[in-house]
Amino acid sequence: MAPKLAISALLLLLVIIQALFVKSEPQISKSLQLLEGARKGYTFEGLNQVKQYLKAFGYYSINGSSHTDSFDDVLESALKSYQQYYRLKVTGRINSNTLKKISTPRCGVQDVFNDSDDDVKFSMIANYSFFNGMPRWNKRQLTYMFRSSAFVISDQKFRPITTSALNKWAAVSNFAFREANPSDIVMGFHRRSHGDNFPFDGPGNVLAHAFAPRDGRLHYDADENWSTSNAIRQNQIDLESVAIHEIGHILGLGHSEDPNAIMYAYFSPGTIKRNLGRDDIDGIRALYSN
Repeated sequence: MAPKLAISALLLLLVIIQALFVKSEPQISKSLQLLEGARKGYTFEGLNQVKQYLKAFGYYSINGSSHTDSFDDVLESALKSYQQYYRLKVTGRINSNTLKKISTPRCGVQDVFNDSDDDVKFSMIANYSFFNGMPRWNKRQLTYMFRSSAFVISDQKFRPITTSALNKWAAVSNFAFREANPSDIVMGFHRRSHGDNFPFDGPGNVLAHAFAPRDGRLHYDADENWSTSNAIRQNQIDLESVAIHEIGHILGLGHSEDPNAIMYAYFSPGTIKRNLGRDDIDGIRALYSN
């Protein structure tokens, strides 16, 4: 009996290890699951959640009734644009793949801007994008510092992760970075409302956000389950992967439609993505080609 017990214990241990380290599928909330199959012309309780989500990332027009549960023409158009951007089957309906994408943690910077402020719109070129007007830094030697309103990790752990992320961009561009106070770039952890009119939303959903040149602010949501090591668990978000992405925004890049690019907006928990893609490199070199 002893060998059988040992084998059973070993199998249980393997299952636990797999649960800790294997990438997990996005978990769709029960309220969103009820919306699967929703289409134009009907009313579905909770549909305003999808409208608010699409509005937050620039897909749902301000002319649409975003606080109602009716499935109108504006929502159908917004869903088609969102599905096309993220290379999903374009149906204009709420299907399981669209719900999975919506349930995946992501960067808080918008994909598309529909307002009249030319300084914050994106213009698309290839898969990468720029803020409208292509705002850039007028120097290539940038300084950075750490300033948080919520404690998550020590600066001693935060510093090498940030240095590694900055070096990824420095290696493919003319930028160089050094720590200093005062500085061009200020990065840190914050939770909920933190003074920039873009409050965080707690665990999951929006992970971080950053601003276009020459603002220099980079904020991480303190409520996320951040990982600072190479042994990431399935419910953790790799801090360095997100840092590289947000620094791309700081330098002037928008989101990419290429899922392999660092500047792709979504991050699956339990994964590490620390290498710039071809699209990222082409984008930063095109932005600073002069």
